[in-house]
Amino acid sequence: MSFFNRYKNQSVINSDRFDRRRFSQLYSMSQGLQKLNEYEKPFPMFEPLLNDIWGSLYKMRPRLNEIDEIPDELKTNHSLMQRIMQDEKFEDYRKYTRLDELSSVLATTNFGKKTKEWLEEQRKENEKLNEQINELLALQRQLERQEIQNGAGQVNQQFQDDLQQAMENIHQEVNQQIQQSGGELSKKLSEAVKESKSTKENIKNLLGGTKAGSGDAELKKVPLKDQLHLAEKIASQKHMKSIAEWAGRFKRIARLKQKSVYNSSIERSGVNLGNDIEKLLPSELALYNHPSTRIDFLRRYTEQQTMEFETKAKEPLGKGPIILCLDQSASMRHMDHESKGFALALMSIAKRQKRDFCYIPFSNGCKPYRYPEGKITTLEMIKFSQDFLGGGTDFVNPLSQSLKVINESNFKQADIIFVTDGEAELSYSFTEEFNKAKQEKEFSVLSLLISGDKTRTLNKFSNRVIKIDNLNDEGSYSAFEI
Repeated sequence: MSFFNRYKNQSVINSDRFDRRRFSQLYSMSQGLQKLNEYEKPFPMFEPLLNDIWGSLYKMRPRLNEIDEIPDELKTNHSLMQRIMQDEKFEDYRKYTRLDELSSVLATTNFGKKTKEWLEEQRKENEKLNEQINELLALQRQLERQEIQNGAGQVNQQFQDDLQQAMENIHQEVNQQIQQSGGELSKKLSEAVKESKSTKENIKNLLGGTKAGSGDAELKKVPLKDQLHLAEKIASQKHMKSIAEWAGRFKRIARLKQKSVYNSSIERSGVNLGNDIEKLLPSELALYNHPSTRIDFLRRYTEQQTMEFETKAKEPLGKGPIILCLDQSASMRHMDHESKGFALALMSIAKRQKRDFCYIPFSNGCKPYRYPEGKITTLEMIKFSQDFLGGGTDFVNPLSQSLKVINESNFKQADIIFVTDGEAELSYSFTEEFNKAKQEKEFSVLSLLISGDKTRTLNKFSNRVIKIDNLNDEGSYSAFEI
């Protein structure tokens, strides 16, 4: 066994075999953690450090081992973990990460990045530490040569002593830097948690529905590996983060628009137990508002034992798909993130109404993307976020594709949302054919014209045309009332 590998499964906190096995599984799922481990060269105990960071964030009751209980080679890890776990905000961090695998992995990745940054800064500013690390690197290279020649585990005692001394020197220097500039490390850790929270919130923005609090429930339906893959894309790609933020904003607006539609289509039929905040009885809300009964209310709410109105929806008729024809000509490039966030909000309405969603980005040509009952996978989400057509504007192709989708549906009453900032000609025969189909299939078309006045062509095939400055305009919110 390699000199360093013998310590890979050792810890400076009270982790057990299960903890280490689970971290190993999470590590294999996370490209972010694997990329961080490239830091093994200048700091060979970095992987065990990541394991301990994760354990301290995830476990119910993490505890730092006494320093005389751990190998000398892990003393630096012990000093770093001591600083992390004694941070005054550490328990606040854990409220967010405890027993939450996604949050704890995101926070571990960001903690690891910030710890690496701090170590590199100390190395640049501290000539003595830099020399010690260079000496360790030279010994590591020599170790690798010896293990190739003699086999792993066949390293002479003097060489092992030199390695241990080199690591002890680094430990002493890093420990001193922690005492002198640990405040900077604390700031970096605080930044790491903030970034982790933001990333998780944006995952929920992308995958969650329009119902309040649906983000966490939707996340549970997605494999953890896919969640981590999407999280890493959001963290590393600014456009993904921007689209997620727009999606969250539009879904909140859609929730309010849909709520009025929902409230008018349901009737109260009794009382049952649950934790849907929108259905809670007034008496339960009164218990929450009173200090002496709030804790008991919160306990029952967490256990889904609070009383709520039982609601019975009026039997809905099946509806056809929601179709979004979205202009992706070159002039719409500046609105790409906003328009995709808008599309995701409409998709979440389709999901809630159990209606198929068809997304048709168009320019000179178009290609429809179908999402049965508004469901989208993480890989589809990434592709959806990255694609943009560019080019000119043509209305015939998206409208023709919309008719094809509607004709294949078993239901009438489809909804087409047509978004453009331009104008294109339609022949008389095509317009006649389209409007005839609209009457037969009982679908409607809402057109949103961005920053323009030319509505002549849109008026030919639309039930309603609304002129807006951008998609974050009050007029565009009419689309969320479908």
